[in-house]
Amino acid sequence: MDKDNLQHFLSLNDYSLTQEKFDLYLNKELEMLVTIPKPTNEELGRYYEDSAYLPHTDSNKSFFDKIYQYVKKNAIENKVSLLNSLKSESKTVLDIGTGTGDFLLACKKNGWSVTGIEPNKNARTLAQEKFQQTLNNNSSNIFYDSLKSLQDSTSEKLPKFDVITMWHVLEHVPEVEHYIKQLKTFLKSNGTLIIAVPNFKSYDAFYYGKFWAAFDVPRHLSHFSKKSMRTLFRNEEMNVIKIFPMKMDSFYVSLLSEKYKTGKMNYFKGFLIGLQSNIKALISDEYSSHIYLIKHKKLI
Repeated sequence: MDKDNLQHFLSLNDYSLTQEKFDLYLNKELEMLVTIPKPTNEELGRYYEDSAYLPHTDSNKSFFDKIYQYVKKNAIENKVSLLNSLKSESKTVLDIGTGTGDFLLACKKNGWSVTGIEPNKNARTLAQEKFQQTLNNNSSNIFYDSLKSLQDSTSEKLPKFDVITMWHVLEHVPEVEHYIKQLKTFLKSNGTLIIAVPNFKSYDAFYYGKFWAAFDVPRHLSHFSKKSMRTLFRNEEMNVIKIFPMKMDSFYVSLLSEKYKTGKMNYFKGFLIGLQSNIKALISDEYSSHIYLIKHKKLI
């Protein structure tokens, strides 16, 4: 994306790890923000090397860890219910950015045939061990480190799935448009993409500004609005058919934003801002995060 065609939006730091400075630029046509400078693929890995990066651990030590794990547990129940509501016959699901595997494990227990992609080796190992211990079989061969490795693992035709899920993952992808093209090739003609991303037009994003935790530069390379999601997928002959709010995200994000802004975890203030964001979203319909259900355009 050519920087000359973008408008400067915000300057901010990597508050969670390196404290390095970055800028967000607005693509007006898409209504999408991009992180600049964008680390190279070789550089990106070091921004995930924090041992406390919660999506890659099962840590339950601190009070904040416990909050995260509680929210994750409830979110997983809601996610599985959403999948079950799709009434898929063969019930095959590919989860991209599967972390430590809890979502896929819950899907497996609900009768889904599961496949996971997780680039982080430590998180992938935890997921493999969890499946082996819980199911007492060799289910660890369902995890891959990329779409390419999944494709290369099959000697026959490209695997196709009823459902592909990306829970807060698309914002991490270096080349969004190219990745969407790839996703489309792995989805059955009547399949469903389920993609959750933060919403930079929410009240909590406006309130915290450069300290908004869901900007999470440079791990988050793109920052989406409803318009950008609709446009990006429409360009690939796919349509957003439903949008759901993720109401708990505003609380988690606001708590972490308080830490970035003040240097301490102000639980009461974070809760109030999270609540206020959800209340304002009742009118604006701009929640802290949204879930998008997306299907091939010819089926709409």
